Amino acid sequence: MQIIAADLDIPKYNIEPDPVTGNRIFRVIKADCRIIHMNVDFLRPHRKDYYFFALVRQGNSRHWIDMVPYTLKPDTLYFTVPHQIHLKEEAEPMVGTIIAFTEEFLTLDKSGSLKNMPIIQNPQNGHELSLSEDDIIFLEDIIGKITTEYQLRKNWQGGMLMAYMNVLIIYLSRLYNKQFVADDRLPGRMLLKKYLSKIEDNYTKMHEVIAYADALNISAGHLSDVVKEQSGRPAIAHIHERLMLEAKRLLFHTEKSSKEIAFELGFEDASYFNRFFKRLCGTTPAGYRIQSREMYH
Repeated sequence: MQIIAADLDIPKYNIEPDPVTGNRIFRVIKADCRIIHMNVDFLRPHRKDYYFFALVRQGNSRHWIDMVPYTLKPDTLYFTVPHQIHLKEEAEPMVGTIIAFTEEFLTLDKSGSLKNMPIIQNPQNGHELSLSEDDIIFLEDIIGKITTEYQLRKNWQGGMLMAYMNVLIIYLSRLYNKQFVADDRLPGRMLLKKYLSKIEDNYTKMHEVIAYADALNISAGHLSDVVKEQSGRPAIAHIHERLMLEAKRLLFHTEKSSKEIAFELGFEDASYFNRFFKRLCGTTPAGYRIQSREMYH
């Protein structure tokens, strides 16, 4: 497996190329009571540089996404997006289907709508979707079609795969909205979604609500009111939450000092970062590192 970039101590991996075609932007992998990832690098913290869907029919292995542990459950859909940090506790077999695809694959969607779907944007940093019997029937059918098309490699395969992936991503996004967020089509929800997207792109550079309001061409007061109404939390809380998530990731998964993490997250003063972290977490960065690792082990 090729390391394509690294956040210093946290490597980032791309899709393993298809052994027959060499495809590096889209893969379908059937798992039938076998271990999918044999590379030991997956047993240490890492990021994937691609989107990852796994329809699990059987399996009970344990893994972590960011700082949250999950034990695989049958008939469940697991998904990740590129910025999340993965850690598998051990390599275990599973039964199901994995679909992996990159940003480059999404650019093949001429409408550009797939990139903005909830399951792709993942504003709630989710990972797991519960499935009803009807969901399983539908997903088995569409994923079966995707798998067949991927394996046959007929003419116009790219167009067929994109058409099927449109259906899959829209269906999963509906489930995502039911299980994680409200209707994103409402004006207030749309603004909240834009705000969260801006935070994701700029949280290491912009720490104030007014900066995001300027980027969205609205007043800070209006942005604050809408965000509070739609999310139940102040606008500044979302910025702080994203900073804290990344800080915790780096404290948990790397040996970077508090000063290094502070500068990486855009804090000019390391002592201010320490106070900021303690105010929101109740302990210092060093204290969190010790406590979280003790809990893990």
